[in-house]
Amino acid sequence: MFEDFFGNAGVAATLEQMIGRDRIPQTILLAGPEGVGKATLARRFAARLLGGGEKIERDDPSLPANAAYIAEREKWPADKRGDDPLLFGSHPDFLTFPPDGPLRQILMQQMRLLRDRAQFMPRSGRYRVFLIDHIDRANEQAANSLLKTLEEPPEHLILIATAENAYDLLPTIRSRSVIFHMAPLERGEMARFVTPRRLDHPEKRIALAAGSPGLAVSLDIDAYEKRRSAMLALLQVAAGRAPFGQWLKYSESIGMSKTEKLEYYLKVLYILLEDLLVLQHGAEEVRNSDIRRDLEAIAPHVSFEWLYAAVKRVDDLVEQLRRNIQKSIALDALILGLREAV
Repeated sequence: MFEDFFGNAGVAATLEQMIGRDRIPQTILLAGPEGVGKATLARRFAARLLGGGEKIERDDPSLPANAAYIAEREKWPADKRGDDPLLFGSHPDFLTFPPDGPLRQILMQQMRLLRDRAQFMPRSGRYRVFLIDHIDRANEQAANSLLKTLEEPPEHLILIATAENAYDLLPTIRSRSVIFHMAPLERGEMARFVTPRRLDHPEKRIALAAGSPGLAVSLDIDAYEKRRSAMLALLQVAAGRAPFGQWLKYSESIGMSKTEKLEYYLKVLYILLEDLLVLQHGAEEVRNSDIRRDLEAIAPHVSFEWLYAAVKRVDDLVEQLRRNIQKSIALDALILGLREAV
């Protein structure tokens, strides 16, 4: 099996067998929750196929130097980013194309660059491997540009893409891919992953990560709890359990912050809505067990239909993130819409 890879043993074993039998599809799609190990598995697969694993691992966008570089690019004007599309390429035959810009998208310029680079023959060996991380963040132009490569890929090219939900992609992209669905890890697997790393708040990390080892490691507990306080207040007001004035201090703080993205708050809000649904069905465990009483005070006052409407409205906000909407105004409107639905 791939070294130091946790979970989804069936997917990993199948990829191993593909290498062993020399029957490798030219387009592989790894689909599953954030942090479950999709990009990690893609890099381990490429290392087994190409060699030079230490070089390939340098392309991990979450590494501090790479993350800082991506954050710095967010300050660039769009035309400058367009002239210099984002990719990482420490290994001569392995390239990574991660989301770029303040809206974290896969851009058309990146896919054009991918198509151009795909024509180059391998430096050594038989293959070149390209990783498109978060292909579900490709805008329409980028997706269509990628299709041109998928329709007639060079024989030496293996393209690996990751996505949280394969069905967010164009059907034509799915039809040209061999899809592997990666599931969250079981609690025992998460414990075996987290415990040796001596992380702070291990039990809380395991609960909040919901089977995603990448999230368990990267989670900033203090930042999460700060965002959770704001989103809990939002739900209390939206459910009619608190006056609108209780929300205003959070709304002003979120609106004034230049570093806190709306996306961060919406991810926390999804988790709280999930916990409310779990409580309504009488389950014992919730991910936010330390604020269980606060959630129990809300759960009886909202219906399943209300929760469904809330998730749908948050989904709509996620779609609007690409249009750079105002954070506080968007959340204010969410509250008002949900208060009417109580």
